[in-house]
Amino acid sequence: MVGNGQFNEIIHAPMRLRICGLLRPVDEVDFAVLRESLGISDASLSKHLKVLSDNGFVKTSKRPSTERSDSRRLTWVKLTASGRKAFDAHVEQLRLIAAGFAATEESRA
Repeated sequence: MVGNGQFNEIIHAPMRLRICGLLRPVDEVDFAVLRESLGISDASLSKHLKVLSDNGFVKTSKRPSTERSDSRRLTWVKLTASGRKAFDAHVEQLRLIAAGFAATEESRA
């Protein structure tokens, strides 16, 4: 492995990479907002979130909506601390790959 980052096969899947990228700069996002931002179905987003959750990268919680008078609860999604660390390390590896391993190694010598 080159650098301090670690390539992560779980995060690397295109939709999961996008999910993590959208979650990284915020504390949490409403499931519906995330779904609309990605342009995918509820089922598809749920499937990807389950994989990320099973690996400890995201956490979901349900809370009543403060904007609705009924008892409907909203699902909120956030990266865990380990999810942020894994995403940041993965992005670092992608940058090294994009820059070229040889060029990176020569600059460190």
